[in-house]
Amino acid sequence: MRVAGLNAGPGRREQILEQSRRILEDQGLEALTMRNLAAAMDIKAPSLYKHIKDREEIELLLTEVAFRELGAALAESSPDLGAMAGAYRGWALSNPALYRIATSRALDRKNLPAGLEAGAEAPLLDSLGNSRDLARACWAMAHGLVDLELNDRFPPGADIDAAWARGVAAFSAQG
Repeated sequence: MRVAGLNAGPGRREQILEQSRRILEDQGLEALTMRNLAAAMDIKAPSLYKHIKDREEIELLLTEVAFRELGAALAESSPDLGAMAGAYRGWALSNPALYRIATSRALDRKNLPAGLEAGAEAPLLDSLGNSRDLARACWAMAHGLVDLELNDRFPPGADIDAAWARGVAAFSAQG
């Protein structure tokens, strides 16, 4: 199942994606159903199938949006690892449901656009001297901290900023 790119021009498909994102962020993944989507768009559910194959395609398109936006946030930040960590954290906390849809389950790589994942990771990889293992470890640290923060798993009074600073400092010393 290869999905069409998001840059096909404005139209119903893009409206479906925008509304899907709104439902995802406002109500959660469980609420992202074809019935709820159709109701939010004031159309009948069968009309959606003229533009979108199924919910799985919507989720794949939302994953693509997440990778593009997160990659852009990293690329637009300074190449300094601290700035990139701040961009990563800021984007994730501003888009929690979209972040989760892209990072909390198996990635359907065969149906994502070629180069999408590499493009998103490129700024971090460049910042860490093109060490793929170091970049993956750094990403794991950032993802773990974001996941804990999004799920309110830090104890009351924990200095989350200090945890980020220590993690960044540790990886900066390695790069």
